[in-house]
Amino acid sequence: MSNRSSGTLLGHPKGLFLLFSTELWERFSYYAMRAILVLYLTDKTMDGGLGWSTQSALELYGIYTGLVYITPLIGGWIADNFLGQRRSIIIGGILMALGQFTLALPHSMIDPYSINAFYLGLALLIIGNGLFKPNISTMVGDLYTDGDNRRDGAFTIFYMGINLGSLLAGLIAGSASAIYGWKAGFLTAGIGMIISLITQLIFAERLLGNIGKEPAAKRAAAMNKSGKQEPLTRQERDRLKVIMIMGMFVVIFWAGFEQAGGLMNIFSQQYTDRMIGSFEVPAAWFQSLNPFFVITLAPVIAAIWVKLGPKEPSSPAKFAMGLFFLAIGFVCMMGAVMQQGGDLTVKTSMFWLVGAYFFHTLGELCLSPIGLSMVTKLAPLRLASLMMGAWFGFNAIANYVAGIIGANVGEAGPMAIFSGIAIAATVAGVLLLLCSNQLIRWMHGAEGQVIEDEEAVESVVAKA
Repeated sequence: MSNRSSGTLLGHPKGLFLLFSTELWERFSYYAMRAILVLYLTDKTMDGGLGWSTQSALELYGIYTGLVYITPLIGGWIADNFLGQRRSIIIGGILMALGQFTLALPHSMIDPYSINAFYLGLALLIIGNGLFKPNISTMVGDLYTDGDNRRDGAFTIFYMGINLGSLLAGLIAGSASAIYGWKAGFLTAGIGMIISLITQLIFAERLLGNIGKEPAAKRAAAMNKSGKQEPLTRQERDRLKVIMIMGMFVVIFWAGFEQAGGLMNIFSQQYTDRMIGSFEVPAAWFQSLNPFFVITLAPVIAAIWVKLGPKEPSSPAKFAMGLFFLAIGFVCMMGAVMQQGGDLTVKTSMFWLVGAYFFHTLGELCLSPIGLSMVTKLAPLRLASLMMGAWFGFNAIANYVAGIIGANVGEAGPMAIFSGIAIAATVAGVLLLLCSNQLIRWMHGAEGQVIEDEEAVESVVAKA
């Protein structure tokens, strides 16, 4: 279901930029809260924090992020079958705004129930996120008809909004917390969510038309001759197989990529020469390289996909490119370790880290927005948001695996970890290229690239 009445902007439907803005402020809200959550939990109670131990705070953070990745499965199913995507986004947004404002309530207002209010705020955020996250991405896909080669570029632009939101969040919420206290940080996150909601409510009707209004299962049933839900066809089952197989490669990519917040963060803090003249670059600044590179490179990558037109690589080929770029990034980290020559007191050049983040971001842009786009092409209409939720579930598995890998650095050493990830990513990329023809065959022309099914060809020949 596409909305053509609103016109285009930069070659894309104007609705894309509405969804871009809605997602930007929702991600601002999420990352603002995430940036200060552990700090708030561990800060001394006299400074307005809760005074938890680091271990307890990190355990809660792990549970929270895990639930944030799992609930989109439930939210996607609810949207597909009952609410529709538009209503799910609005309800999810309201719940998330309430969650942020609950966290922002001053202790003086809610004592002795401050810890209860804290858990209520987190619960509202988790439930709201489940309704919001899978559905906004699915609606981006609905702006384009099957076979429209602008779709991958659209998701790359949309992905830029996610990273712009996360970049602004750290700066604004971090500054507000430092000047006015932790509650001010949560308040900025709540305000971001309100901006997201208002943007959606004001412009959705004009720029999205009917997109996302009716539950996908109801639309799909209406398209069947029987007017009811029917079993999955062979083509739909094949396409679901592609999503699941590609999801396994996504786990390999993110398990390596997520070392940015762990191993690479430690490396920048302890083993990198961060001096520029008399100024020492804060280690935390390196975490901003990824969103910075996404924002600067995303429009270029999006333009390249559109420019290639019919010659545009398939999703499996783009995923393989992403894995190869990840491997090159870890080769940069291997170079940094080699510069040390086994002497941990030697500080390495920061350009190794900049190079690693650059190639990792190129890999991310070849894989993450392309994956979101691919799910909207392949998922059966009645399962569109549910499969988007499942896709985010692969990220949850990857984050868990990344933690296990990072925890072994003490025993294995950074060289073994960095080289191991580089080799694993390269092997996975080669394996994916070898499988790509079969995967494209199972897509049944969803990307306009059809590799004839040998059985079908033989059948046609026999009949002739």
